Amino acid sequence: MTLLAVDGLEMRFGDRLIQAGISFKVEKGTIFAIMGGSGCGKSTLLKHLVGLLPPVAGSVKYNGVDFWAANDDERKQMRAGFGMLFQSAALWSSMTLLENVCLPMEQQGKLGEAQREARAHEVLEWVDLDKFAGFYPSDLSGGMKKRAGLARAIATEPPLLFLDEPSAGLDPISSKRLDDLVLDIRKRTGAAVVFVSHELPSLFAIADDGIFLDADSKTPIAHGSPTELRDHSGHPTVRAFLRREEPPAAAPVSAPFSSPVTPARSAIQTATP
Repeated sequence: MTLLAVDGLEMRFGDRLIQAGISFKVEKGTIFAIMGGSGCGKSTLLKHLVGLLPPVAGSVKYNGVDFWAANDDERKQMRAGFGMLFQSAALWSSMTLLENVCLPMEQQGKLGEAQREARAHEVLEWVDLDKFAGFYPSDLSGGMKKRAGLARAIATEPPLLFLDEPSAGLDPISSKRLDDLVLDIRKRTGAAVVFVSHELPSLFAIADDGIFLDADSKTPIAHGSPTELRDHSGHPTVRAFLRREEPPAAAPVSAPFSSPVTPARSAIQTATP
């Protein structure tokens, strides 16, 4: 089941082209990585996907419905199906963890106070923070804040999670713990995950599929799992990035990527209804 379909997306700030020709699909239960070097437009793409920035061209469809062609009520309904973990966690400093996690459920208005608090305790327990429910963000470490942000993101049971640099600023142990939590949440909920990262251990550990954005050509230049691309990509920039090697002096400019070429990806597409 395709939850998210991006077709021919073009991103600009005024006359400045960020990326063009972005096309990909995210299936239910898939962990999809947005990869690329610094300044290539990864976080900008994420902002287009969650409805913060409109594209210059192309479409972003959720369950077959074009987000930017929809009216305000339809967009609000689509956004209710998103969960978001921000790079800095973005917890409200004046609220306890319990209150932070309850907030999106309160905004949706579907549950009473007791139900909201029960759900908040449940997801805080999933991320091993239930005993800190009464603490404020200032009382927490960076890794704990990220886990609290993840708990808030999944509180409303969204089918699609967006994570912006989830392991940025974390030590290796905290980063691995967060990776393991993402895999556990996917197993518990069946949610699809779209995440931005250039942290190689996280990319290889959790991503099933992904797209690689190139800052020079301003187009996607590869599509597939990080492991597939590391081992089989024909593009020197992609290989250098995923192998932590010196980049080529002048990588060839490729046309916008339109379809994946790896056997594993082809098999997935063939099997998708």
